[in-house]
Amino acid sequence: MRLGARSRALSLLPRQPARSILNGRHASRLRGRGLNFEELRNYMPGDDIRTIDWKVTARTGEPHVRIYTEERDRPALLLVDQRVSMFFGTQVYMKSVIAAEAAAIAAHCILRQGDRVGGVVFGDTDLAEHRPQRRAAALSQFLSSVGALNVSLRADMRREPTVFLNDVLNQAARIVHTNALVCVFSDFDGIDDASETRLRRLARANDLILFQVSDPSAQQLAPGLKLTVSDGNEQIELDSTDPGLSQRIRNTLDDRLARLKDWSRRYGFPIVPLTTAEPTLDQMLRLFGHRGGR
Repeated sequence: MRLGARSRALSLLPRQPARSILNGRHASRLRGRGLNFEELRNYMPGDDIRTIDWKVTARTGEPHVRIYTEERDRPALLLVDQRVSMFFGTQVYMKSVIAAEAAAIAAHCILRQGDRVGGVVFGDTDLAEHRPQRRAAALSQFLSSVGALNVSLRADMRREPTVFLNDVLNQAARIVHTNALVCVFSDFDGIDDASETRLRRLARANDLILFQVSDPSAQQLAPGLKLTVSDGNEQIELDSTDPGLSQRIRNTLDDRLARLKDWSRRYGFPIVPLTTAEPTLDQMLRLFGHRGGR
């Protein structure tokens, strides 16, 4: 809740600052709210010639234009990953915390600009669905679900998942059909070919933004260390003196990111990279083209 007042500079509407990651060749992929047809009327000096209805003009012999009004709002759906794979961080924050805070910041921005906001918050076995609404109470309920799943994560949790990312993407497609904003906050662990189909379907009818959360250490193990890593059930020893080990880990993560970037290019949705090394709001202000941080 405290992040709401500090995030007033941010907006997820189409017009972005020049330095925003959503601006330029790949971004203003944000279409914003849709248009509703209102009326046909005679052309008047100053009207945009692109709004002329040529069929009616030909039929009546006088130029007519189609008048549209912008929809009052558009629904926004935030998919927040709080699975055990997100309970990791070696710098300052856990990935789960960055995803939770980024979703909270986005939710505050969306409600403040007059749009409806809802979301799906999911762990390995739990899922909370909130239909988009334009009420402060609904925002509080959504944030409460985010907080509840976040604090339920523990290092000794056994990972026996019943909720998968692809299931959540399917659920999002059932909740919002067209002209919605869909934001996914995740490390995208477990994506596969079926994920591409689901993301493509969402991006075709809606504005889709992927907030990809990562930890810097995953790209490069500290040299000269022997580490024991456990998921609470099984464990493995990692020897960073092995020159091939860091490369294999890096290749695995690079393959996941390369796949996301390839889909981004093909289907026209932006990827917002977030890291566990910095405060969430500082990163988002910088990525969305606002100078300063704290």
